Amino acid sequence: MLYRKLGRTALNVSPLCLGTLNLGVRTTRDEAFALMDEALEQGINFFDTANQYGWQVHKGLTEEIIGEWFAQGGGRRERVVLGTKVSNPMSDLPNDQGLSARHIVASCEDSLRRLRTDWIDVYQMHNVDPSASWEEVWQAMETLVHQGKIRYVGSSNFAGWHLADAQAAAARRNFLGIVSEQCVYNLATRFVETEVVPAAVAHGIGVLAWSPLHGGLLGGALRKLDDGTAVKTAQGRAALALETRRDAVSHYEKLCAEISLDPAQVALAWLLSRPGLTAAVIGPRTAAHLAGALNTLDLRLPDDVLDRLDELFPPIGNGRPAPAAWLD
Repeated sequence: MLYRKLGRTALNVSPLCLGTLNLGVRTTRDEAFALMDEALEQGINFFDTANQYGWQVHKGLTEEIIGEWFAQGGGRRERVVLGTKVSNPMSDLPNDQGLSARHIVASCEDSLRRLRTDWIDVYQMHNVDPSASWEEVWQAMETLVHQGKIRYVGSSNFAGWHLADAQAAAARRNFLGIVSEQCVYNLATRFVETEVVPAAVAHGIGVLAWSPLHGGLLGGALRKLDDGTAVKTAQGRAALALETRRDAVSHYEKLCAEISLDPAQVALAWLLSRPGLTAAVIGPRTAAHLAGALNTLDLRLPDDVLDRLDELFPPIGNGRPAPAAWLD
């Protein structure tokens, strides 16, 4: 495993990050344990979760499962770079959501308890809270860093100007600020290439891509629908995208067949080659899914295949960053 630095930090993380959205929901507790053990054994040291994951059963369930796994010992916690998130509502109470200092600190305490750990490596703001000033946010984050409860701060679903604004406020306080931005990024959704990725690169912020297969759209969606094996592909963003992009997806799957590669591997290999990207957040449900993702680490797509992918899923503004992207 060739590790990458997380943004401008000295922290080493694997280019595949184990996303845990499925743990306890689409997997059993024992299956989740086995999946995390296998990921760690294969060199994946970066795990991502959120305080609300498992909401289909109860919010916090996934963190609880990870905490039980850590409690088995064997150096599990020490070997993992752990990220979790704060901001989304955890109850109907008015102060149990957002990025107020109260909620940031209280949510961190709750996550630490569920995760059965003393610290969180990357504490991520799950989304922007327009009502919270950066002075309030950074005061709370600084408190947690000084207490040793978090090591770094990350963001998720931020715009480029949010990253710049947050970093300017952090600099005024002589605080490190944001070290990673987790955004939706894949062949079918390339909006972040215009502003988010350039802003992240300029500020030394690592880019983590969630939904690298666009909810299954890029993982052989049409084939799975035809043979009745579709799970995520039959719902959510993949199903919506197929309503307007079925032709592109069909040609994509034919291209993958021509080069004798699985569509999911092609999508991941493309993403891992993108400038500014630190890691792709994968969400395997089985050991086979995990093995398929690991096989992409040594896969280099030839230039002619990359060109054909750009034709099928064109970048915004011919792939140029803003403002050049819209000045043609």
